Amino acid sequence: MYEKKTFDQFQVGDKATFSKTITEADVVNFAGICGDFNPLHMDAEYAKNTIFKQRIAHGALVNSFISSVGAMFVGLGAVYISQFSKFLAPVHIGDTITATMEVTELISEKNRLKNRTYVTNQEGKIVIDGEAVVMIPR
Repeated sequence: MYEKKTFDQFQVGDKATFSKTITEADVVNFAGICGDFNPLHMDAEYAKNTIFKQRIAHGALVNSFISSVGAMFVGLGAVYISQFSKFLAPVHIGDTITATMEVTELISEKNRLKNRTYVTNQEGKIVIDGEAVVMIPR
């Protein structure tokens, strides 16, 4: 699953994806880990009266799947330098999301990859759009 890759193995346009259906257990477990028990995530009755009309998954939970695809894509020893994410749409329990990381620039003097990162739902709608920089070990 995880292999060691060198900087020279990457090209602009290389990309990888990771898909997952968001479950009740994912939301509950994430709340327990991070301590965010906002009723928007946890209470269906509360969420009914919000702009979302139903519970939504934590943005940070959904965003974490970018790290999952990144770890598998760039390989052992790679280190996240930065991640910028813009949250564009809610993700609901039962949605199937796909996180994508695509190389947009090779920064050879620092062995870094600049990547477009985005997450789509089962309808192909982008729910998170962003950018990550990852350092590849020498």
